[in-house]
Amino acid sequence: MDMKENTDNIAKLENRIQLLSIIGEVEGHETLGERAKTTKYEQILPRLAMVEDDDSVDGLLILLNTVGGDVEAGLAIAEMIASLSKPTVSLVLGGGHSIGVPLAVSSDYSFIVPSATMVIHPVRTNGMFIGVMQTYRNMEKTQDRITAFIADHSHITQQRVEELMLDTSLLVKDVGTMLDGREAVKEGLIDQVGGISEALGKLYELIREKKEENE
Repeated sequence: MDMKENTDNIAKLENRIQLLSIIGEVEGHETLGERAKTTKYEQILPRLAMVEDDDSVDGLLILLNTVGGDVEAGLAIAEMIASLSKPTVSLVLGGGHSIGVPLAVSSDYSFIVPSATMVIHPVRTNGMFIGVMQTYRNMEKTQDRITAFIADHSHITQQRVEELMLDTSLLVKDVGTMLDGREAVKEGLIDQVGGISEALGKLYELIREKKEENE
């Protein structure tokens, strides 16, 4: 299965499938350092629009190995993936941390390899606070947007996401929870443990079902 093109985190495979990789840190409105491995959301969004508009594309496979990054940018990508009419499958490799969690569950079906991890933690912000209460409310609303999105696109409840997010017993220097592949499936966050063959097989299955519905 040869790649026909490779630009800006997206490649076209044989069998009319597009491949999207979300690697490193999700970069938002601020440019990160040259040494940082990043996924730039301003490049991903137009590409996703092209996938939706291209009749030669039947499905999208998303590969994730991310430490998280900009919340607004990550949610924008996740919402875009979730709104695609083409079948989508995600595969978490290495890590799907922080805002990587909504990205992982945004697809129609999700996989994770056993050795991968997912970290769920509260929303953070940097810089000086002018109004502490107002800043807290804004962070709380943003956190609610994230937990609601995760719950809406997986088999875990919003209450359980919040419990994992605020756990103080698992991470030594942080609040939150780290789940390995099997634990993420057990919690209902990810659909199935599996690798690239399982992910592609599921995507082909969803594509066939989509075509049968349209016949």
